[in-house]
This record gives sequence, C-alpha cells and structure tokens, in this order.
Amino acid sequence: MSNVKPRVKVPKSAAAGEVITIKTLISHPMESGQRKDSKTGEVIPRKIINTFTATFEGEPVFKAKIEPAVAANPYIEFSMKVPGPGTLRFEWLDDDGTIYDLEKSIAAA
Repeated sequence: MSNVKPRVKVPKSAAAGEVITIKTLISHPMESGQRKDSKTGEVIPRKIINTFTATFEGEPVFKAKIEPAVAANPYIEFSMKVPGPGTLRFEWLDDDGTIYDLEKSIAAA
C-alpha cells in the first residue's frame, strides 16, 4: 500500500525530566473487512493497522492495540517524560505483517 504515510510531531529538544506531548497520524484506509464493494458486491478484505509502538532508545514508552472499529487515518496522542536526549522510534504493524516506521530525535534543551 504505497499511499500509507506516517507522520509524527515531536519537540526538537526537551530537558531531562520534561513531560512532552507526541502526536502521530498515519494515512491508512483501516478497512474492517465488513464492507462490500459497491460495484462487485464482494467483501473488501480486512486491512488494518493493529499495533502501534513507540520506543525511546530501544525502551518501550507507549503501545496500543488497534481494533477494526478505529476510523481511517488513525491519530494517536500520548505524553512521556523525556529521560534525556535520544531517538524515538514509532512502528505501526499492519494485518499483512507490513511495518511502517519513523524515527525522530530529541536534543538536550
């Protein structure tokens, strides 16, 4: 699915111990497998992002299990306390095993 595009908003810098808000959005149709194609009448196969994970320097900071009822283009927002400068890695796992990922760095303030 070439039109799947993850986007993440993370502060460029933060002080150690500061709580920051992270916003994520991924362009994805989130097809539940319950709709029918209007032309053929065939069921459109299920294809959803089923897991979202965020790690900081390899340590998990946030994880969400996503169900078919979530609308297209899932938006996830969460807060975390920054332990220091480092890299955040975000991964979205699709039903077919495809992993969409993105990394953002946070510098010391």
